[in-house]
Amino acid sequence: MRNIIVRLFFVGAMLGLLLPGIASAEQFKIAIMPDQSGAAQKFKPLLDYLATKGIKASFVSTKDYPSAAGMFSSGEVDAMFSGSGVAGSMIIKELAMPLVRPVDKDGNSTYWAVIIAPKGSPKFSGSIDYFKDKKVLLTSLASSGEFYFRSLAGAAQSNAKLLKAASHGAAIDALDHKGQADLAIVKNRVWDKMKDKYPNLMLVGADKGENPDNTLIVSKKVSSELAAKVSSALMAVKEDASPEAQAVKSSMEIQGFLKTTSKDFEHTLSLLKKAGVTKSFNFAY
Repeated sequence: MRNIIVRLFFVGAMLGLLLPGIASAEQFKIAIMPDQSGAAQKFKPLLDYLATKGIKASFVSTKDYPSAAGMFSSGEVDAMFSGSGVAGSMIIKELAMPLVRPVDKDGNSTYWAVIIAPKGSPKFSGSIDYFKDKKVLLTSLASSGEFYFRSLAGAAQSNAKLLKAASHGAAIDALDHKGQADLAIVKNRVWDKMKDKYPNLMLVGADKGENPDNTLIVSKKVSSELAAKVSSALMAVKEDASPEAQAVKSSMEIQGFLKTTSKDFEHTLSLLKKAGVTKSFNFAY
């Protein structure tokens, strides 16, 4: 019996030497919303790529952003790919920090809010009065949607009617249907891709600052060693010619990843604080 135990120990030790990726793979849990099933499929090659770097990444489902915040706080999840509004809120709540963000095929890694209106509408005056008695389409908790509107001076006293859209594209489409709304606040990248389909709409205003796009934020409970390992692995994607890295770039439609810090969120954090986001913010108004 003793000889069997010794042999098993020896085999295990040899496997650890021969297959370090298996023996020392580090767990990295990424939060994902139930309505992000498409995103999960898009990010699947990323899990395979990280596995080649000794990082066993997996998805953990969370029902909403308050739940995600709780999971960050308790250490149940390690990271999440997030729009700048939610990412910035997690930073303000001192639950997470930015790590990297993707760079798309056109070299973009930031975005900003734009205001869209029917052709012939006046340009945005910069004042909240512009929205008086208007129906405004926007997405919840977006730096290029609800957060942008609420950051405007006097927004809390505004009598504008906010209509929540499922996405920026849905907001643009709904605005094109007469009578549904007067204005839409959306992400400029989405508008740029869709504007040729909507000749009856025009850009009437824009935010003056930029927000990091789809940043990977990591929990403050993640060790600095693991965070550095994940960052190094993702930063190497751009120049990596392996099949796994190529699959990541193809599926996510990116060139690679860019190191991201809280400094990159300077405009976003200012916008969120003006919108009333504090450490106790619960992702609801």
